[in-house]
Amino acid sequence: MTTEQRDLTREGEACAGNSCPLSEDVFTWKRRKTLTLLAGMLFIPSVVQAKAFPSRPVRIIVPFVPGGSSDVIARVLAPRLTTIFGHQVIVDNRPGAAGNAAVELTARANPDGHTMMLGAPGALTVNPLLYKGLKFIPLRDLAPVSMVGQLEHVVVVSRNFPATDLAAFIQYARTNPDRVTYGSSGTGTTTHLAGAMFAQQAGIKLQHVGYRGSGQAMHDLIAGNINAMFDLLPSAIGHVRSGSIRALATTGPSRAAQLPEIPTAVEAGLRGFVATSWHALMAPKETPPELVAILSAAVGMALADPEVAERMASLGARPIPSSPAATAEFLRADAARWANVIRSAQITLDNQ
Repeated sequence: MTTEQRDLTREGEACAGNSCPLSEDVFTWKRRKTLTLLAGMLFIPSVVQAKAFPSRPVRIIVPFVPGGSSDVIARVLAPRLTTIFGHQVIVDNRPGAAGNAAVELTARANPDGHTMMLGAPGALTVNPLLYKGLKFIPLRDLAPVSMVGQLEHVVVVSRNFPATDLAAFIQYARTNPDRVTYGSSGTGTTTHLAGAMFAQQAGIKLQHVGYRGSGQAMHDLIAGNINAMFDLLPSAIGHVRSGSIRALATTGPSRAAQLPEIPTAVEAGLRGFVATSWHALMAPKETPPELVAILSAAVGMALADPEVAERMASLGARPIPSSPAATAEFLRADAARWANVIRSAQITLDNQ
């Protein structure tokens, strides 16, 4: 292992604390280190290189239908990874069972490095907390490859809601317990859990209304049928800019580049509140570590490409490449965080 590789490993392993994985800077790798790591891995004489990996197209399984943020991000990465590998990288949409079907498909795939899955919190860290009797548990049966992108939420309200800032929103909810409603893309999604965590930290009670997708919830928010949403920024930003809804705060560790005039929840007075969603690439559990390392470094190289970074930024996603070890630590911390929220809010799949 070269000095650069050891340095990169130490940076990845620095995320040992609970707050570290949730920071904007945790997975911000320098391009030089990513390129050095990839070059070192690709040219180390080994059995892997003797087999000329990859030897055929690489598949990225996406647990959702085409058009969503996961699908778009996978399709942003695929062409750059195709160039890096010299073999086509194919996006394979496999929706169903809230992402559990894609997890099972990935876990059962040949662990030869030619199959990965682009997962989000629902499929990778939240579903095992809500679904009983799953055949495959992501953190047990999949091998982390790399984090890909981080997306923040934005607290938005209908135009006729009386609060015009976050402090007023919290005060209104305190004086009107259980009367403020917020919609989400479904029970157990991050748009639901972010609202539940917000209510816990603010010491208020909110009524959750679950929908089949954020589009339906947004429609009702614009119509004034619900009061608020803790929507993902890419989904809400167009409506905020058009004036059909009002943004009170974003939920990342720093202000969103797309809405620089909107304060973070922390700036607006809710100390310590950071709620983010993310995407991570996973491989079958038994994939050899050498192949996982090559895949991880290739992802880091792709995310360092200016065109890829610019395209992801336009989607409201921050590139956050990471080592496999740092990715595993991030996922464990994320699962623990949402487990606390789910337990405290007594959330089950029967709660809407």
